[in-house]
Amino acid sequence: MANHFSALKRARQTERRTATNRANSSRLRTALRTLRETIAKGDKQAAEQTYRQTVSVVDKAVQKGTLHRNTAGRYKSRLGARVSAMK
Repeated sequence: MANHFSALKRARQTERRTATNRANSSRLRTALRTLRETIAKGDKQAAEQTYRQTVSVVDKAVQKGTLHRNTAGRYKSRLGARVSAMK
């Protein structure tokens, strides 16, 4: 355990930051999983609506530093292609 005041403060900051990062990445994973499940069901209209919501979550993850912008672009591109390819 930390002994100095500065190290104690750092430990507190790390706890808060870790909780925030975990929440952001969890929100991202949930949105991606939901979209993939919707695509698997085959309902194109629902998939398009879910895709818009997922793109919003992905963009917010980039803003918060959870995801790199190129990774986000790749996710959006691949998922968009899957939605477009639906019947």
